[in-house]
Amino acid sequence: MIALSLTRPVRAQQRGDAHTHALRLPVPCGGSRMAGGQYLGAVDYLVELRRELDAFGAALDGDLSAPVEHCGGWRLADLAVHMGAGNLWVVAAVRDGHGDGYDEGAAPRDRAGLKAWYAATADALVQALSVDPSTEAWTFFPPHTVGFWRRRRSQETLMHRWDAEHALGSTKPMDALLAADGVAEVFDTMAPRMISRGAATHPEQAVRITATDSGRCWTYGTGEPVAEVSGTAEDLLLMLWGRKPRDTGSVTWDGDREAGARVLAGPLVP
Repeated sequence: MIALSLTRPVRAQQRGDAHTHALRLPVPCGGSRMAGGQYLGAVDYLVELRRELDAFGAALDGDLSAPVEHCGGWRLADLAVHMGAGNLWVVAAVRDGHGDGYDEGAAPRDRAGLKAWYAATADALVQALSVDPSTEAWTFFPPHTVGFWRRRRSQETLMHRWDAEHALGSTKPMDALLAADGVAEVFDTMAPRMISRGAATHPEQAVRITATDSGRCWTYGTGEPVAEVSGTAEDLLLMLWGRKPRDTGSVTWDGDREAGARVLAGPLVP
């Protein structure tokens, strides 16, 4: 079994998802935990989501033809379409209870039209998520609640806001607590989902991950950690999502670095 905790395990409180019950969810050092479909801690997801949505929207004043380095062959305009369509996808997941595919072809491509359309999707998303976070909703992974989407969409927007600003050559810092929560999401949601889908296998060794600016830490893998990687939550999150290499100079490795890199090879995220 994969150990995802340095301290006591938290029992998953979901609706019969066998693969989730087989995993231990992370309780970060001095951090928060998930319970009853709500993520407990210092992150106010609706506030963070609104801020990141607006920051992404502001980036659309830049060069819409700018290539987005870590998103295949996309340009900034393509990323904006992806974000807006994803916002509407989550609105349908909450209000209509399904995860059917979404139509990216309906978005306008001229600057004014694209900006207005994206802003409308952002407003619709925040409105849809402004209900009790324990409200049931379709999700692609437990918990099946609005709370899941508050967190997931905050993290999605955070990463793609960074992508957009990176494409324009001017990235702004991530909020340290939100970035640390993003690291936690990699290990309590994304990595287990990749394993459950058969896209990754259970690691045979373990790595300890420490966010130096938030006092939070996690262990991912089996057994005692063979290595530790530490850095700011932002640098760790960017590394885990492939925006920076595993050997980036902005993080520090201790122990068996080669073995630790194999554990994090995953793939951990889609």
